[in-house]
Parts: sequence; structure tokens; C-alpha cells
Amino acid sequence: MPISQHEAACLWDMIRAIDRIQSFIENNDLNNYLASNLLQSAVERQLKILGEAANRLTKEFQSGYPEINWRKIIGLRNILIHRYDDIQAETVWLVLVNDLHGLREDLTKLLPPLTDL
Repeated sequence: MPISQHEAACLWDMIRAIDRIQSFIENNDLNNYLASNLLQSAVERQLKILGEAANRLTKEFQSGYPEINWRKIIGLRNILIHRYDDIQAETVWLVLVNDLHGLREDLTKLLPPLTDL
């Protein structure tokens, strides 16, 4: 399925947010994450960007790729923005270490070659 420039831009924003998160948490563990408000804030900011970029994709585009849990990505963004007082740092950490690498791989597969844009 060919994608528009808007869709490609959203995917790039998502990938860039994941890359930033991965660079932030590199050489850190859960204890370091829990001890650092700065690290948590930086990660949460990028997760918000990730979710907002996913939310900007059309429902038609999202439905074309059911292997990606768009609802979960957008839902985490909504929790971070609207229910910030319910954030469980340990749960966020599990998302970071268990889900982001695979998500990045899945998103990268959706990008067209640069010559197609």
C-alpha cells in the first residue's frame, strides 16, 4: 500500500521518538530510571510524541497494519497527558524494554524508499 508524505512524516516522527528513548535509557536499568525524574520526564515526552504521531495517522492507514497495536500506543499517550497522576514508572519501563525495539522494526518496514517520496 503506497503511503502519503503525511503518513511517512508521522512514521519518521515515531521512529525518531523511539530512537531518542533508546538513547536515553542506554546503559540504564530500572533502578536508574526510577531514581531520575529527568530521565523519566525525557522518556515520557518522547512517548507523548510517539503516541501523537500515531494518532495523526488515519484510521484507514492504521487498519491496514493490524500487527501494530495503534490503540495501545495512542492509549499510553493519553494516559501520559490526561492521567499523569496514574503513571506507573515500572510499567513504563517494561514498555521501553519489551516493546519499543520490535515496534521500531515494524514501523521501519512501513516506510517507502526515500526515492518514492
